[in-house]
Amino acid sequence: MKTTAELKAEAKEALKGRWGQAVLLNLIPTLLGIAVLFFVFLSGMIGYLLHGSGDGMISSVSDYQQNYSNGAGANLVSSIVSALFMSGISWTYLDLLRGEKTEIEPFKDAFRGFQGVFIVGVILLALLTNIFSTLWALLLIIPGIVKTYSYSQSYFLYYDQIKQTGEKPKVLETITASRRLMSGHKGRLFWLDITFIGWHILALITLGIGYLWLTPYITATKAAFYKELSQA
Repeated sequence: MKTTAELKAEAKEALKGRWGQAVLLNLIPTLLGIAVLFFVFLSGMIGYLLHGSGDGMISSVSDYQQNYSNGAGANLVSSIVSALFMSGISWTYLDLLRGEKTEIEPFKDAFRGFQGVFIVGVILLALLTNIFSTLWALLLIIPGIVKTYSYSQSYFLYYDQIKQTGEKPKVLETITASRRLMSGHKGRLFWLDITFIGWHILALITLGIGYLWLTPYITATKAAFYKELSQA
């Protein structure tokens, strides 16, 4: 099995000469995400101004419940939209690593997850993995984290199944396949994440601008991780 350093080197080699395209590829969902957050914030402010002068304790409890419900709904929608973007971006790096693609097409590749053959499966994967991870996390935090790593290869497996057979796999079977594939490898992927901590700190120092370069690096490295795992 390749070391973390070797996986990172493979990712950097795939990105060599393509950093500008990779930055633009990640910039598109980032800008859209900022727009969505702004819209949610603006909607919340308008709702507060219109209904903020409610009557007494009953109104306060009602407002709290409504805000909690709206927040949970917004988080779920955000997770699904993020999954749609990140799945397509991850598949792009996987194709580059496999030599099946030579160029990044930012305005096309960023929306691969939204294509008709993929969109329903990606949405269901996002919903179910979020539900399962949350339920495990209700027991204890660590089991929730472990399960998140267990389900981490679902989107890659879903993509490969469709690409190789032309048929959509069952979502639950894809999640199960990810659990099996990650058996004995969750610690490796966890360590991979740990090695990026220093880069995260540097990106935060730049007020987040550094993530335009760090995110492609991390995503491509995780695609290299799956590529090796799927060949084992």
